[in-house]
Amino acid sequence: MREKMTRLFVAAAIAEACSWLALLAGMAVKYGPPANEIGVHVFGPIHGALFVVYGILVLVVARLRRWRLLTTVLALACAVPPFATLVFERWARRRGLLHDASTPARNLTPVG
Repeated sequence: MREKMTRLFVAAAIAEACSWLALLAGMAVKYGPPANEIGVHVFGPIHGALFVVYGILVLVVARLRRWRLLTTVLALACAVPPFATLVFERWARRRGLLHDASTPARNLTPVG
């Protein structure tokens, strides 16, 4: 269960960042020379839904992985600035917050 939720969390972090990119592109088109709002109308709700999904998964994974309150608040705050969910996910992975203590973390052991 924890591994599945963690994989969903990682997928949500990536999807939320991608939806930010799409929304920013839609905003550039809306306020740029074409002045077309279709990108914002399409990607705004998608980004909003992924924002909520990411937030829920942060709370689920934080509980399952027993994150400290500060880590959980940081993860939630990272949903606001563009692409920060990716930064948090990489940081959490490096710190061992996304794997079980019984299984070694990938890419944390020195090679050679």
